[in-house]
Amino acid sequence: MTFDLKDLGWDDEWARVFAPHAADGLLPARVAIEFNHIFRLYAEAGELQAQHSGRLLHRAEGKQELSAVGDWVAVLPTPGEAMATIEAVLPRRSRFSRKVAGELTEEQIVAANIDTVFLVMGLDGDYNPRRLERYLVMAFESGASPVVLLNKSDVAADHLAAHLDEISTLAVGIPVHAVSARTGQGLDVFERYMGPGRTAALLGSSGVGKSTLVNSLVGEELLKTKDVRAHDSRGRHTTRHRHLILLPGRGLLIDTPGMRELQLWSQEGAIETFDDVEALAAGCHFTDCRHKEEPRCAVKQAIADGTLAPGRLEGYLKLQDEIQSFGARKNVRAQIDEKRKMKTINQSLKKLYKSRDR
Repeated sequence: MTFDLKDLGWDDEWARVFAPHAADGLLPARVAIEFNHIFRLYAEAGELQAQHSGRLLHRAEGKQELSAVGDWVAVLPTPGEAMATIEAVLPRRSRFSRKVAGELTEEQIVAANIDTVFLVMGLDGDYNPRRLERYLVMAFESGASPVVLLNKSDVAADHLAAHLDEISTLAVGIPVHAVSARTGQGLDVFERYMGPGRTAALLGSSGVGKSTLVNSLVGEELLKTKDVRAHDSRGRHTTRHRHLILLPGRGLLIDTPGMRELQLWSQEGAIETFDDVEALAAGCHFTDCRHKEEPRCAVKQAIADGTLAPGRLEGYLKLQDEIQSFGARKNVRAQIDEKRKMKTINQSLKKLYKSRDR
């Protein structure tokens, strides 16, 4: 199967950025799947299996500079085979990143070059506005346009209006839609945000129904699905790899594995996500008010007046604590990396001086 690059999102600006690589005899391709450092690419010639070149691996200062699903890359095809070597990654227009799970202080690119991100949350037992706040921070930082999808509306008829009101208040200025992947209710909303050459991504925790949504849009059981656990509606990681899916005539959709641990890499989007708290904070008596024990706090007064939900402040404070803690860890990591760099430079200089002395 061959591909029209325009269907994959290629345009004149991508062609301009790619021009130096074209002069070197390389070809453009888009990353569709990544599995253990092996990539499936979509190119004009069809699907290619690829790996990074040694030169690219050597130049990269971190995994965030290597290929991720959704990236446009410059490749050198292997003659006579459906294989290629990735020689360069084109600058990203948008990117979703988080801190890798665990103790490592390292950035992980979830998906790249997304126009619209659908933040999916289930209306069953997994309903969690505080978790959605964190996804909103991630979305604001990405450069893509966020849209909230409240899936499984068929099981929440009695509380649907209340949930819509709560999330609309939380996600100020962001479209919020109730849908049901199981019944097909509301799925026509995708047509508003997608189209030929446009790329969207589905983000959400395990069990919210992302794979079922993809299957409904494709019209077949393209991705495996599983029932959620009965006692808490949590999923079981049916999707294990990010996957760029071409929907003929409707654009591209990236399905992502559910993220049980969402530690943010950058927190710049926090101001937009909590703009209601930030606006109130401007009225606090103390400019460095932490909205905890300080007197004449406008934020705590808003909670007492009922104009701000306590959960909003709880989520805001939790994120601020994480920003301080993670910022300190990143500084320590930067200091360690700088010491290693200087040690390497000093060792190289010593070898150079010794060789000259001989």
